Amino acid sequence: MTRTELEAAGITDPRLQASYQACRLLNARHGKTFFLATRLLAPDQRPAVHALYGFARRADDILDEFDQARTVADRAAGLELLARRFAAADGAGDPVLAAVLHTADRYAIAGHLFDAFLASMRMDLSTTDYPDRAALDRYVYGSAEVIGLQLLPILGTTESATAAAPYAAALGKAFQLTNFLRDVDEDLARGRVYLPADELAAHNVDRELLLWCSRHRRVDPRVREALAAQHEITREIYDYARAGIESLVPRSRPCVAAALRLYSEILDRIEDNDFQVFGRRARVSTARRARVGGAGLVRAWWIRRRPEGRLRGAPEPAHTSGTTASPEST
Repeated sequence: MTRTELEAAGITDPRLQASYQACRLLNARHGKTFFLATRLLAPDQRPAVHALYGFARRADDILDEFDQARTVADRAAGLELLARRFAAADGAGDPVLAAVLHTADRYAIAGHLFDAFLASMRMDLSTTDYPDRAALDRYVYGSAEVIGLQLLPILGTTESATAAAPYAAALGKAFQLTNFLRDVDEDLARGRVYLPADELAAHNVDRELLLWCSRHRRVDPRVREALAAQHEITREIYDYARAGIESLVPRSRPCVAAALRLYSEILDRIEDNDFQVFGRRARVSTARRARVGGAGLVRAWWIRRRPEGRLRGAPEPAHTSGTTASPEST
């Protein structure tokens, strides 16, 4: 993490700086589109966003490191240890935990949002199919919607956070549903299907047919129709979430607008590929990411030069070295 970002955020303690730096590296390595979008935020906002990403990534890695030596019980134990240490505000020796605890404290992010996230992560230990939309929505709330809600205090709003919350949650949901469509093949390899079984059944699609498509690297017409229907649902959620960008403070809008554009364009690539999600992964090209990011950087720079760039919602940098979540106090 650049010294400018850390200083702008008022993070001066060397160990806490190293914690945020570790989260930034995780984001840069594993979340390329998301990381690009964070570059459009003001420097003081970026460390906290990287910390939230790092925590989510840590939980995801516990679940998805599928090697022969690690059983479901091992993964459950790892997840519970992470949950206990977060609840106890114990970030000692763990840079990701130290950073996210500091961020949660500084921005007063509600603890129940982290509880909901961890509850959905526990579902991945045993749940491999979702019978209907309601069941999938329960998972998606904790795995994605709460991420949007966690970000709101960092991004800041022009109205009450309560009014902005449905849009933030919807954007997190849209991102997650996009991942589900893009990663059908990868998820099948892990024994999971993140699509509502009853909605698939309406097109005469079930797990066995999806597995057949995966083995043969081709899309059955019934599967194409089912994926197109899921695609349309996700598009509608993006359309709803887009209306909420104006509820954010001006300096945060270029970041969210760019993230929405780039993620929604993954849906374009899936459609362009005729819903062939088996054996190939829909991607937005590096050149396209650069164009969207470059335009966003110009907008972000111009907005931050204007006095109305910051309105309300996000706290000013504290310029102190620690809180109850800092390495010294844990």
